Amino acid sequence: MKIRCLIVDDEPLAVRLIEKHCASIDVIEVIATCNSAIKAFEILNTEAIDLMFLDIKMPQLTGIDFLKSLKNPPKTIFTTAYRDFAVESYDLETIDYLLKPITFERFIQAIDKYTRLNQEIRTEKQSQATYDEFIIVRSGSKYHKIVLDQIIYIESLKDYIQIHLENDKVVVSKYKLGAIEQELAAQNFLRVHRSYIINTSKISAFSKHTIELNSQEIPIGASYNTEVVIFLEQMKGLA
Repeated sequence: MKIRCLIVDDEPLAVRLIEKHCASIDVIEVIATCNSAIKAFEILNTEAIDLMFLDIKMPQLTGIDFLKSLKNPPKTIFTTAYRDFAVESYDLETIDYLLKPITFERFIQAIDKYTRLNQEIRTEKQSQATYDEFIIVRSGSKYHKIVLDQIIYIESLKDYIQIHLENDKVVVSKYKLGAIEQELAAQNFLRVHRSYIINTSKISAFSKHTIELNSQEIPIGASYNTEVVIFLEQMKGLA
């Protein structure tokens, strides 16, 4: 899934530079940009934002004061020309503190911190999950209880999906792959191709172009390559 970003900065050149950096990473999508905390507040109330790039010195309300005022702030990376606020920013549990002008190398490091934190949170949730987590899907006239841990991968067939389970069992249901992707977003699943979602706990091997699940090879789609590579690199790092 894309990282939905908001850029908040009153310097147009700074906004354009961050937008340029974001455009170089397929997994990032800039949802909106604005030049004040007031406008940012309005956007956060209407859009789902995963990551906010937030300038500190802005008119009316500083980035730090703005972040303190939010009850449920998105993950935040401060962007500023001043070093003085670094300690205070980390007290707010921000992802990173980028000094302007922001180099692409430093930008990548900040995004890597964000993805690693997300993976840690995801792993923690998975470790707390029980084996009996399940979904209910309809196949013909029957409703099937599908235990999530038994799913190996899910394959799209136009308006239908095939849920491939352990013991070679397959359940076919009239369901859009994008819809079940959203349903499984907080679980141990990853979209790797326009036609495939995999259970990452079932990965037995992988290469640049394919992922192997219990001897079944699944292709990695070009449009999903960046996110999949990031996940696999993190997986290697945990080994």
